[in-house]
Amino acid sequence: MKTRREFIGKTSLAALGAVTITQSSQILAPAKSLVHHVFFWLKNTDAEADRNKLIEGLKTLKAIKTVKSLHIGTPAATEKRDVIDDSYDVSELIFFNSIEDQNAYQTDPIHVKFVNDYGHLWEKVVVYDSMGI
Repeated sequence: MKTRREFIGKTSLAALGAVTITQSSQILAPAKSLVHHVFFWLKNTDAEADRNKLIEGLKTLKAIKTVKSLHIGTPAATEKRDVIDDSYDVSELIFFNSIEDQNAYQTDPIHVKFVNDYGHLWEKVVVYDSMGI
């Protein structure tokens, strides 16, 4: 009886985990959402203080009302392959409900202040925007 209970308990937890993962991915990237992925190359790529300063600035962007989700990251230590570009220093990934929301983000005073206050830190910026299907 104990073995059966353990089995049911463990399979229930596994099923709950699978449902949670599925639901989380649906919440994170709903269909028709706009994904705004920005990659930053710092002028002083070895300056940890500059990297931390940029990350500090990026965190202010989550206060913008049209931002549904914000992820800030640095290159992952994944397997080296020809298709992986890990030459950037910091990236941000933002989800919006629509193109209109992303357009509003571009002119939001918080975003404008971010560009003005932190723009001196980066040498290059590349943006990839995509719409959910």
